Amino acid sequence: MAIADTTLILRFADVGVATYASLRIVGDPSRTVTWVIQSPQVRDALDDLAAALPEPTPRESLTDTLARALTTGPFAAADTEAALARRLGSSLLSEQAWNLLLDSAPGAVLFISPSARLGRVPWGSLAVPRDDDVRRLVELVDLLMAIPPNIVNAPRPRTAWVERRHRSPLVILDPRVPGQRPDSALGSVLGRPAPDTLLARHFADDVAARRLLPAVSAATELFRRTDADRDWLATMLAEAPGRLLYVGHASAAEDRSGRADQASLHLAEEDPLTAAAIMSRRMPIPPRVALIACASGGDYRFDEATGLVAAMVLCGAQLVTATLWSLPTTAGYRRFTGGQTDPMGELIVAVDGAHGDDRAGHAVNEWQRECLRRWRSGDATANPLYWAALATFAVDGAR
Repeated sequence: MAIADTTLILRFADVGVATYASLRIVGDPSRTVTWVIQSPQVRDALDDLAAALPEPTPRESLTDTLARALTTGPFAAADTEAALARRLGSSLLSEQAWNLLLDSAPGAVLFISPSARLGRVPWGSLAVPRDDDVRRLVELVDLLMAIPPNIVNAPRPRTAWVERRHRSPLVILDPRVPGQRPDSALGSVLGRPAPDTLLARHFADDVAARRLLPAVSAATELFRRTDADRDWLATMLAEAPGRLLYVGHASAAEDRSGRADQASLHLAEEDPLTAAAIMSRRMPIPPRVALIACASGGDYRFDEATGLVAAMVLCGAQLVTATLWSLPTTAGYRRFTGGQTDPMGELIVAVDGAHGDDRAGHAVNEWQRECLRRWRSGDATANPLYWAALATFAVDGAR
């Protein structure tokens, strides 16, 4: 039987070679379950996941990486992706944990606090490890990422969505990094701007009605801007937008050995804007933020989770949707699949629409559930390399 309005907390902690886990229902500690994941289980699960992701190994070129991820890796076909989802589900969650989640479905909200080892696991994709059940975790619960306690409890501005919901969103689409050719590592993410693209059509009405920042006369002027540096960003944020949508490049520090606050966004200037700089400048970030950029949601891959998501929260955000790994561009997708769909554009449209909804986290999950249904029914264009990469972080009761 489903438990109405249930909130569950799933936590992981790396201790030596093992990872300790707990799942509890808020307000009902008697039902808490705990378990230990031994190092070989974690290693094998993460090796399987790494083989699926479009992130280069030391011996791969970017071309080889995309070819592997899109044509031969576990995410290239529904049967191999489902097998990976089941392996992750059985390796990372105990039988007792799954039972508690199944008892709580539907209608529950699950907050996840992963350990550094598990920082890029696509939790919503995890499959129920039962032969007679094909459901995934995101089909059982609404799934949100918890913000670390040191960030939650730090002094920070708290502007609620209800206070800004009628303000124009600030949209930053593929800013042009100086000295970078369109096909270079920091080149164009979205391709050549054109009025007939999915994204240009999506934003056209809001541009015409002056419901967007920056104010432009045509939707194509939102793309590949050369003036969108950190000072321009500060000026735009001073106009108190309702939310922020950034699509472009992000760079992450080395996992664990690096500093999370050196994760950065690439704007129209040579030096990237680091999480540390965002925090030191105390940029007035709106209550909702979407960062569609390479591993922008990688905070938990560090022992001290003070990356881009933390910077946004410490400067005012209450809900941040980011990506756990690098997303193939639409051009890359079409090159290796032969398709003509625009998966990157579809993802951006979906996140932008979801963030305009009062229940933004739920709306992102709903889009992921829709993509999963398409993928499972044989629609190869609903590739989990895109929708499974999204993670929504929430604080202050934001949903």
